[in-house]
Amino acid sequence: MTECRGQARKLDSRLERPVQYHLPLGEKRVALNPLLGQQLRLCFTGRIFCCHCGKLTNKSFNQGYCYRCFESLAQCDTCVMSPELCHYAQGTCREPVWGEHFCMQDHIVYFANSSGLKVGITRASQVPTRWIDQGATQALAVLRVRSRQQAGLCEAMFRQHVTDRTNWRNMLRGEQEAVDLCAERDRLLQECTVQIEDLRQRFGVHAVSVINGVDAVNISYPVERYPDKLVSLDFDKTPGIGGVLQGIKGQYLLLEQGVLNIRKYTGYELELIV
Repeated sequence: MTECRGQARKLDSRLERPVQYHLPLGEKRVALNPLLGQQLRLCFTGRIFCCHCGKLTNKSFNQGYCYRCFESLAQCDTCVMSPELCHYAQGTCREPVWGEHFCMQDHIVYFANSSGLKVGITRASQVPTRWIDQGATQALAVLRVRSRQQAGLCEAMFRQHVTDRTNWRNMLRGEQEAVDLCAERDRLLQECTVQIEDLRQRFGVHAVSVINGVDAVNISYPVERYPDKLVSLDFDKTPGIGGVLQGIKGQYLLLEQGVLNIRKYTGYELELIV
């Protein structure tokens, strides 16, 4: 029997075939791929710690923050979820140093196949982690821009033609039917030619660059069996969750009795028993 206890963070991943996963619990990182097919149990101790300030909190906000940090931090601002509303350039960012590091750097606009074709954005340094976190089976970098706001404006532009959402239920039902991402890229770039030129007029001719000469990335996940019924497991309702680990995809553990979104419980103190 193996036991480990600590504050949970989102699953660490490494792009291999299949993706290699680790579960961070406190200072330890538990390799999950070797646990496929084994019985495990995760128990919530009842304690939640803020992922920013580290203080004990009764409730987690925005996947890991105490209420005070949720209310005060720029990283919990509305513009993080709606990057086209970024107001760093207006001088009103609550944490300019954080904004400089997080928002004012190169971002990638991409197309992916998670629960079907979608558009998304991520910092250039987060490729391919962002794609794996979303459970995408295919992904293709399309545009490179110079800031998070510019990425958000490009995403809003493509959103007129394709969704920016992942349906987690469809994503966890099995492998997605393959999409010709290169053909979709060419089609959508053609659809948005005028808007892209408008953005270049606004931010500079080199601010929005089309990424050429790259192939779509195919991603496979360590899944022995997809669940027959998609039951979302919840530590707030059931402190002890166990079962045979049948797979891992995105940020989800696929157990025989349901699926568990680990990222949702960032800051929760968990005990893992194998």
